Amino acid sequence: MARKPTVDPSRDPFMQVLRPLVETYFAFIRRDEPHIRSLGLTSSQFDVIVTLGDTEGMTCKDLSEKTLVTKGTLTGVLDRLEKKGLVERVPSRDDRRCTLIRLTPKGDARFRQVFPTHIRHLKPYFERALTTAEASKLRQLLLRLKDSFEKP
Repeated sequence: MARKPTVDPSRDPFMQVLRPLVETYFAFIRRDEPHIRSLGLTSSQFDVIVTLGDTEGMTCKDLSEKTLVTKGTLTGVLDRLEKKGLVERVPSRDDRRCTLIRLTPKGDARFRQVFPTHIRHLKPYFERALTTAEASKLRQLLLRLKDSFEKP
């Protein structure tokens, strides 16, 4: 019986991308999460606040689609942000069945403080590794790769 040739990951150009991609993700998290915690938020709380910033609010469904927070985690995150006085749940004017989540004035002030602070923290890591054109191209490539993984 003939054996199928095995794939040599060290020679496969697609597999050569995998490890650096994962290592980059973990290196990013090691710089990202401690800084967000130093701002008094969890990563999920930060994600919700910056997603709601400069909006009139969103439904839970929209919020879960636009953040990296899973639907199962979102309710707890919103409960904690509501206890901190940073978000509020308000009935939608357009659809009485829907509730909008929006930043309170305190939440908006928090957004205006933490978002630019975190961008200033992260930007040097990108600037020392990539030109503006390379960053744009990398974004396109990463989105294309993400889309490929999301297709059935």
